[in-house]
Amino acid sequence: MQQIITFTTSKRLELIDITRQVASTVAASKVKDGLCTVFARHATAAIIINENADPGFRQDVLSLLDKLIPEGVWEHDKVDDNGAAHLKATLLGPSQVIPVKDGGLLLGTWQGITLVELDGPRMREIVVDVRP
Repeated sequence: MQQIITFTTSKRLELIDITRQVASTVAASKVKDGLCTVFARHATAAIIINENADPGFRQDVLSLLDKLIPEGVWEHDKVDDNGAAHLKATLLGPSQVIPVKDGGLLLGTWQGITLVELDGPRMREIVVDVRP
């Protein structure tokens, strides 16, 4: 089963917990054991899996990315002034694969699935593909 979930982001840089929406798609798929792929259909957004309980962690991710990849110094900025967003997305990656066991996501206790907006605000499409 494959579903596209749409999110509208509200900030230039933002982390959005999408675990609940992905879990709902897995449940609707009726797949008991398999794999769930979560894929961002964008060159300036990413999907990560990590700490999901502490909101400070989200800010830490954004701070780290800003320190590693500063704004305004990239060749691509001459085209549309978002070179840093493209590089950050490249570093993080557009997708994650999560095992499905007994009809649910096999995430760890503190793990969640996060959409990382790097060039917002925008409308983002996330593909959730669940296979046995």
